Amino acid sequence: MSHARTGSLRGMGKLVITEFITLDGTIEDPGGAEGLPYGGFAFKFDQGEDGARFKLDELMAADAQLLGRVTYEGFAKAWPAMNDNPFGEKFNAMPKHVVTSTLDDLEWNNSHVVRGDLAAEIAKLKAQYDGDLLLAGSATLAQSLLELDLVDQINLMVFPFLAGRGKKLFPQGGPPLSFELAETAQAGETVTMILRRRKD
Repeated sequence: MSHARTGSLRGMGKLVITEFITLDGTIEDPGGAEGLPYGGFAFKFDQGEDGARFKLDELMAADAQLLGRVTYEGFAKAWPAMNDNPFGEKFNAMPKHVVTSTLDDLEWNNSHVVRGDLAAEIAKLKAQYDGDLLLAGSATLAQSLLELDLVDQINLMVFPFLAGRGKKLFPQGGPPLSFELAETAQAGETVTMILRRRKD
């Protein structure tokens, strides 16, 4: 259920980046849909029940998704057909805000175009929801959000795999940012981490 709010209750939502990530920081093509030589690493290792619970918990804590164009297009092809479980039901029903300068008509249910000044638009979205604004994948957008210091929390599932190349989560030349390690746990053959932004 979305918890849009009105009136004076504002600034409660937080922006959470969630990524499948390799040891060398690659977040590109974890599912293998793009056919890259290092793609599909998320299926090479068992995430166990703890990994499934980690992903379900973060989704249930979110009121809306934030997506870049490429990730949106990939998700919009796959997810509408996966509506037969609580995860898929919420994923498809929840609001999806897509940062794009090229798409106008978004066919996936409850999808909305985001344009204009990114910092201003993120502030509006945070004020709109009580729960998290969850960004998955979307490497270019994730880097921009980190560079602008708009990220409140990072959820990572770390795979013991070296991609050797590919799009990274953390940008080169960005500002120094401090995070606190709020939670870490083993999930099957992976490690899950929750990091919260620490204001120095």
